Amino acid sequence: MARWTRLEIEQAFENYQAVALEAGVSGDWNAWADQFTLDATYNEHLFGVMGGREAIRSWISRTMAQNPDMKYFPVEWYIIDEQRGWVSCQVWNRMVDPGDGSLHQAYNFTLLKYAGSGQWSYEEDIYNPTHFQTMIKNWKKAKKACEQNS
Repeated sequence: MARWTRLEIEQAFENYQAVALEAGVSGDWNAWADQFTLDATYNEHLFGVMGGREAIRSWISRTMAQNPDMKYFPVEWYIIDEQRGWVSCQVWNRMVDPGDGSLHQAYNFTLLKYAGSGQWSYEEDIYNPTHFQTMIKNWKKAKKACEQNS
């Protein structure tokens, strides 16, 4: 028997997405970090493994401050494993419109492990850093062209 219902896990995941959107738009990642348990582990393949909520908070705040135009994180699809309390999904990391209406985004696969009470004990993001670098380079090029044409 599963520890949590599918409904509870799904509601926590919906909240995770809503809080990510709010954090991306506002630039304040505190509420997002607060969704993790105090002893959570975050495995980020480019930046390494972080242990604990405060390490996750520090990393996400610093990283997203360096990328303030990456504001949106729509989920393409997700799968809930009720027995384990896991959510696997594909997340788009989407930049704001550079001014010409073009779409600039790259995806990652995320594994979240639910810990109950609306919190996550683990997140792992898997992606190709080269795709992200190319996407950001193309976004900067489009933004610069728009600014020059203004």
